[in-house]
Amino acid sequence: MIPGWALAGLWGLLSGSALLIGAGLGYTARVAQRVIAAVMAFGSGVMISAVAFDLMNEAYGQGGFVSAAVGFLSGAAAYSLANSRLSHHGAKHRKRSGGQQPSEEEHSGSGTAIAVGALLDGVPESIAIGTSLLHGGAVSLVMVAAVFLSNVPEGLSSSAGMKRARRSARFIFGIWGGIALISGAAALTGFLVFSHLPASYNAATTAVAAGAILAMLVDTMIPEAFSETHELAGLLTALGFLVAFALSKRSGG
Repeated sequence: MIPGWALAGLWGLLSGSALLIGAGLGYTARVAQRVIAAVMAFGSGVMISAVAFDLMNEAYGQGGFVSAAVGFLSGAAAYSLANSRLSHHGAKHRKRSGGQQPSEEEHSGSGTAIAVGALLDGVPESIAIGTSLLHGGAVSLVMVAAVFLSNVPEGLSSSAGMKRARRSARFIFGIWGGIALISGAAALTGFLVFSHLPASYNAATTAVAAGAILAMLVDTMIPEAFSETHELAGLLTALGFLVAFALSKRSGG
């Protein structure tokens, strides 16, 4: 039998690998910006549903409303603060597929800021996957599916933008390959750390991750989703939400 910590790492790595799939599509294929934005809208809906019906539901069930609310707002505030700092260093448009991303010549240090920003976006999701194994020993397939489905358009859109900003293939795939590995490590760490702590700590951490993920969606993914789809963005987001909701109910969530 595979130990829980190893399963957590493998599931985190699997969900993170979707970033590389998206990066490959974004770098090698000429995908229309409208298509990228549409997939981003769908992925945003998937993640919103996972936050609501998987993460926050679990946090509330384990720690009650106050614990869930404090953790949720703390995660959103922490992410927003970190994202604001990175935005001033050139990472504001790291998930945009058009010409919004600055090149290193236009904004020195923006490459590092984009890499750190991409890492900031992925860690909360991975920790949430790792801690989900603490609930009965089985991973939340809804959360894994949601992260995987949202990571594909995230990698696709961001990589297309990086290519437009004249960043090298080595830089682009190095970022996403590294984050895929870190995703596995973060999920593993989340499992190991919180398996020895009271359930209230686990609940608070789940809520923190939920708040950070929702803030990330609004700050980075939804702007790209709306940029080209406009009138269809709401419908596509609703469709993604419904798909994840259906997965949640089929898994007994």
